[in-house]
Amino acid sequence: MKLTKTTKQFNNVTANQGWVLIDADNKALGRLATRVTEILRGKNKPQFTPNNDCGDFVVIINADKIKLTGAKADKKMYFRNPGGYMGGLKKTSAKDLLAKKPEALIFSAVKSMLPKNKLSDQLITKLKVYSGDQHPHQAQKPITEEIK
Repeated sequence: MKLTKTTKQFNNVTANQGWVLIDADNKALGRLATRVTEILRGKNKPQFTPNNDCGDFVVIINADKIKLTGAKADKKMYFRNPGGYMGGLKKTSAKDLLAKKPEALIFSAVKSMLPKNKLSDQLITKLKVYSGDQHPHQAQKPITEEIK
């Protein structure tokens, strides 16, 4: 019996990438974002390779019905600096962002949980977030995933 000491490396060509559909209706933002990050990276698969893109595509529907627990709706702030000028810092509460752009709320939560490298730019393109219950990815036949 011969033992080999090699590990099979997977990449986005050799890994089996599928599509996952997640309904965000009445789900906590943090729990949803951690599960989505795990699926995007491919950590839920036995072929997980940390330096390659082995994860699935994720489609999130009903982003406008996400739940913010505790006092996060009023106290959690999102900052941006349009134009880059001093004194131009703008802040938005999570409640206002949820009312105006609920997709951006989920997008920023997932983006901040991904690794801070070039791979995260590639992984975040596989996340599709929609406010309503309709999405244009029916042809990919996404598998429905339930998040508790």
